[in-house]
Amino acid sequence: MKNYTARNERIKEEYYRYRIEVDGKSESAIDGICKAIRRFEEYNNFKDFSTFNREQAVGFKKHLMGLKTARGDAPLTKATMLSTVRSIQEFFKWLAMQDGYKSKIDPLDIGYLNLTARDVKIAHSMKLRPFPSLEQIRATVQAMPADTDIQKRNRALIAFTIVSGARDSAIISMSLKHLDTHKWMVTQYPDEVHTKRSKTIITGFFPIGDDFKAVVLEWAEYLVKEKLFSPDDPLFPKTRIVPDVINGFQPDGLSKEHWSTAAPMCKIFRQAFEAAGLPYFNPHSFRHTLGHVAKDYCKTPEDFKAWSQNLGHESVLTTWGSYGQIEPYRQCEIIKGLKKQENADTAQLKKLLKLAADSL
Repeated sequence: MKNYTARNERIKEEYYRYRIEVDGKSESAIDGICKAIRRFEEYNNFKDFSTFNREQAVGFKKHLMGLKTARGDAPLTKATMLSTVRSIQEFFKWLAMQDGYKSKIDPLDIGYLNLTARDVKIAHSMKLRPFPSLEQIRATVQAMPADTDIQKRNRALIAFTIVSGARDSAIISMSLKHLDTHKWMVTQYPDEVHTKRSKTIITGFFPIGDDFKAVVLEWAEYLVKEKLFSPDDPLFPKTRIVPDVINGFQPDGLSKEHWSTAAPMCKIFRQAFEAAGLPYFNPHSFRHTLGHVAKDYCKTPEDFKAWSQNLGHESVLTTWGSYGQIEPYRQCEIIKGLKKQENADTAQLKKLLKLAADSL
């Protein structure tokens, strides 16, 4: 069965180079573009890109409607469909300007890749995402064994994720030097840590429990004193794999290498929550937890601004909009209990709203 076209492969490589060198796209962004183009090729039976027309565009959209997610249990979301067709549109717009394709690809046909206005609106709509409570995270960490090197790392990984609020891509690229256990601070410099949009993020540990901090401290001291790790060694090293006569390979403690992707981290989270009898919550959901509990710790506009900045957000509204959603039932309870506020509280609210507006 045909699974590639030589001419397509050559022009794709030129396109990826263009997006990297001209648009400054990251490796992860190129991976997403590559996946989108591959989906189109699979639908189109790997025909030469020069055959592109409006019928293919319309047919591809219908094809996406029938695709399932990687786990195969649900259709693609509208957001995934939108990002896919937009990646294809950008590719064919570029391709229509290249020698050998200019006279064959009609720019008007590219427009047929557009989703309906309704689908675009659905793709952009905000959705409530499940996230664990602090109690669920605490119960999970407490239930985790910590006898072996790997078990110690896994427990500390989950504790660190909630007290730091860092993204998984940043955590897997951190070294010991990025953690200051004296000031309880994490430094994320974009030339050393994979931060979102290459931002410098300075984070103080969130005040959500000394038990989480104790687990992280114990882990950091163990790496330095027992494993003799240096400041440049990974904070959460990957598992060392060695040959095994029976199974082929088996885990054998820790290496001194960083994980290359967050997939192993997600696997650790899944196994930990399942072992605790809880549903799986991915690493990023912990940021939603922190956004949700902010109201329990922040009492002034300055508090909210610090909490938001600690998550790496430039605007308080980002924190509220992305991570501060209220569950629908709780929303109704709050509405029922609302009453006219006292003058002092009203002044405080105005100050908070002004701070939010100024940060836009």
